[in-house]
Amino acid sequence: MPFRIKVSLWILAFLLAVVVLGPLVVPVFPLEGLRPARELAWPGSAWVDVDGLEVHVEAVADGDPLTAAGDALLATAPDAPDAAFLLLHGFGANTRSWAATLPWLSDGAVAVAFDRPAFGLTDRPLDRWSADENPYGPAAQVATAIGVLDALGIERAVLVGHSAGGAIALQTALAHPDRVAGLVLVGAAVYAGGGAPAWSRPLLRTPQFERIGPLIVRQLGGNQGEAFLRASWADPTRIDDATWEAYRRPLQVLDWDRALWELVKASQEPDLVPLLGALRVPVLVVTGAQDTIVPPEQSRDLARDLTGVPGGATLVELEGCGHLPHEECPAAFREAVEAWLLAAEPAF
Repeated sequence: MPFRIKVSLWILAFLLAVVVLGPLVVPVFPLEGLRPARELAWPGSAWVDVDGLEVHVEAVADGDPLTAAGDALLATAPDAPDAAFLLLHGFGANTRSWAATLPWLSDGAVAVAFDRPAFGLTDRPLDRWSADENPYGPAAQVATAIGVLDALGIERAVLVGHSAGGAIALQTALAHPDRVAGLVLVGAAVYAGGGAPAWSRPLLRTPQFERIGPLIVRQLGGNQGEAFLRASWADPTRIDDATWEAYRRPLQVLDWDRALWELVKASQEPDLVPLLGALRVPVLVVTGAQDTIVPPEQSRDLARDLTGVPGGATLVELEGCGHLPHEECPAAFREAVEAWLLAAEPAF
């Protein structure tokens, strides 16, 4: 065998060994200074039990935060609410994403935001489980939303979902139509961006990726995470200190990196488009005109494809807003939602 071919084979073998064995020997040091979620509670924090998972919620009735748990939470409301809203945040966010929305949405109603598994201050289980029991998978995300309603004694609610939370809100409405009175879908990630493509999922479960996966998602706790938040606003100079704190505090929770990796492994690209015509509840689709994460044309397509919605889906495009209109443009977002509620009159 010619010497140059031998050298080439040696180099190839070395590179292959680096790729295969390198991740197995990379040191994975634990993050320092992490704390239990309850030590990081917000003033309006509460936790409800959903099949053994302690889910963090912020609930407001008539503008007043409710901080008890479970059935006692609604028992502290001043009067029986006329309506209920369940708010589902997007990837990397938490209940604080709805801080400007909860007070006015709770006028004559109960508005509940919860931290989806792997985010915010909800518990982060790390036990081994079967595919059907994975608390971070798409089916479990839907089950958690229904579980929060059950824990609070809410029969029907309008679901307000942002980005990936919008896709989960849609899945919940399709799977449990008797529990959903309407949908507000904000920059909903329905057509793309909802998870790892099918071809990559076996790769993510290899020993190499199992080891370095938490290191990969830790990047979201640094400059990459800050860059993603800036890209989600039309004008990132408007991001204030309270908003930065809302996104940074959950990065102090024990095992946030390991749980986020579990969610990445369990995620899937949404396959909702063939089902959109089956939806039969009022729907408001909201997009920021400057949204670069889920471009406005995807929200236009969504409103068009909801062919079974009574009277058709309502589409609102908010100028000067990016991917987080409820945070960046709270007044315009409120005006759009309140106008839709008056016109659509969801049947709670």
